[in-house]
Amino acid sequence: MERDTAEKRIRELRDLVRYHSRLYYDLDSPELDDYEYDLLYHELLDLENEYPDLKTPDSPTQKVGGVASFKFDPVPHAVQMGSLQDVFSFEELYDFDARVRSVIENPEYVVEPKIDGLSVSLEYRNGMLVRGSTRGDGFVGEDVTHNLMTIASIPKKIDCSDISYLELRGEVYISKDTFKKLVEAQELSGEKPFKNPRNAAAGSLRQKDAKISAKRGLDIFIFNIQQCEGREFSSHSETLDFIKSLGFPVSVSYNRYRDIHDAVENIKFIGENREKYTFDIDGAVIKVNSLSDRELLGATAKYPKWAVAFKYPPEEKETTLLNIEVQVGRTGALTPTAVFEPIQLAGTSVSRAVLHNQDFIDSKDINIGDKIIVRKAGEIIPEVVALSSKGPNTGTFKLPEFCPACGTKAIREEDEAVLRCPNPDCPAQLLRNLIHFASRDAMDIDGMGPAVLTLLVDKGAIKSAPDIYCLNAEEIASEERMGKKSAANLIASIEKSKSAGLARFIYALGIRNIGKKTADILAQEFENIDALMAAPMEEISAIEGFGEIMAKAVVDYFALPQSQKLIERFKEYGIVMTEEKKVSSSLFEGLTFVLTGTLPDMTRNEASDLITANGGKVSSSVSKKTSYVLAGEEAGSKLTKAQSLGVKIISQDEFLAMLEK
Repeated sequence: MERDTAEKRIRELRDLVRYHSRLYYDLDSPELDDYEYDLLYHELLDLENEYPDLKTPDSPTQKVGGVASFKFDPVPHAVQMGSLQDVFSFEELYDFDARVRSVIENPEYVVEPKIDGLSVSLEYRNGMLVRGSTRGDGFVGEDVTHNLMTIASIPKKIDCSDISYLELRGEVYISKDTFKKLVEAQELSGEKPFKNPRNAAAGSLRQKDAKISAKRGLDIFIFNIQQCEGREFSSHSETLDFIKSLGFPVSVSYNRYRDIHDAVENIKFIGENREKYTFDIDGAVIKVNSLSDRELLGATAKYPKWAVAFKYPPEEKETTLLNIEVQVGRTGALTPTAVFEPIQLAGTSVSRAVLHNQDFIDSKDINIGDKIIVRKAGEIIPEVVALSSKGPNTGTFKLPEFCPACGTKAIREEDEAVLRCPNPDCPAQLLRNLIHFASRDAMDIDGMGPAVLTLLVDKGAIKSAPDIYCLNAEEIASEERMGKKSAANLIASIEKSKSAGLARFIYALGIRNIGKKTADILAQEFENIDALMAAPMEEISAIEGFGEIMAKAVVDYFALPQSQKLIERFKEYGIVMTEEKKVSSSLFEGLTFVLTGTLPDMTRNEASDLITANGGKVSSSVSKKTSYVLAGEEAGSKLTKAQSLGVKIISQDEFLAMLEK
């Protein structure tokens, strides 16, 4: 490659790697799978090695992992929590062995599976766990002690009187079964599901509320001693045996080899048996066992020279697309699923894969009868990678215009890639809609959670939300795990919910793009459901903080005959659909606030409530008329625009100080 072309490609790759690295490490929301990201990273690394004068200190190849978030207190790492150099071929493993043998005579290696999780540090003083932190950028991490305390497999106290201080490094992960259950629960409640177990583990551990972390089923493996005061060790395998004796979970297998060929065979064996592990792995690690040999080998600015991580490529196979089934999800999304001739991937038989949406199908140009390439993403979720060859059917498969579950015409909103059934009474969406309807921020029906609603729906006692108000105590008490007292309490909670008010009721209806805050604005603006249902789109879109998309969602919802029948039934059961104007202070009267980023100690909804409660307005966009921009961590384009317009930017502390005055 010519130097000018290489320089241009290096700039492109740096931007791509920085972007995807931030999504992966800092936001726990990757767009690429690990293998695709690794290929980009190593293309950049190879070009920088070919043209060393183009290598710069700010290149992502010179940095480790992510950055410490402002949500947590920073924790400097006395011993750097570095990363390992990745290799992708067996030839590179033999090259690694040759480099080691050029310094060390007859080295011994340890081979372990590489768990795909979030790297953390655990610190013990006099046997007590005193602090836990994430890796961050390798030099500074985040204090997540309270969240790590919720992991049952982490000893909070260890019996080791001769060691005054011990720092361990481990990998927090979520098992495959726990991950599947978590995704099912997220889909049921209408949340955006995690893409893979690694990001589920990272997102769960980096919660401000440790109670959320505790519910996620996190686990850990310890794989290294970072620091130890009071005892010396000679080898890595010795440290693993010691860690295990203290009650810590360590790698399920760590084998020692003098011959690199035997080590490579073990790495192959691990790869061939990936599906048998209860957790996700993305490779295998080979390390020099002797700690004194490691000292001789040393490290580069980023990687130790005594270890490498072998990354397994995703297995891909060709098969024939037999059918495309279209299912209606609990959010109304029409989701196409590929049904193909069964193939073996990662040790299991696979015959189905999600096709996401029409845009995805169009991009692959696939139709029933085509030959397609399928692989398993993260060894768990099958995905269609590409079209291999066209079959007898010409053209590309098209999703149906009408909902397969209820026959309502499907819609596609401007800002979405999915087709959606707008029918609030669609049977395929029933359970998810009921869970939302009864939730705390909606009608707040205490005791009517997902488990109880699932029982009642399966029995046929509830076929739409108004049926909740037809239930009786005897019917509920007859259900499994329910008694007379529980049934009586639930009926009382249902009765109480009738007076929740218009704002909660609007939010409970689950109208697309209408959240808790916007539901409250609508209730304050129209004061009763009939006025809202009769309001034209122009009137709604003119409300501060609203736009055409939200206004159209409201108008379209109430224009449906099914929605109108639903409201009439709610009226029959005495649901209060009016709202009194809130009496607020005039502290922020005449002021307009825009919120951006993540605030340290409150949600944006909570800040918005404080603003409106004190007479101010909250807008979704920055303009010259904006009085203040309340900015938190990871503020984006709104902050940039505020700076360009000279709008006053305030922090949470400054905002709270204004309230105190």
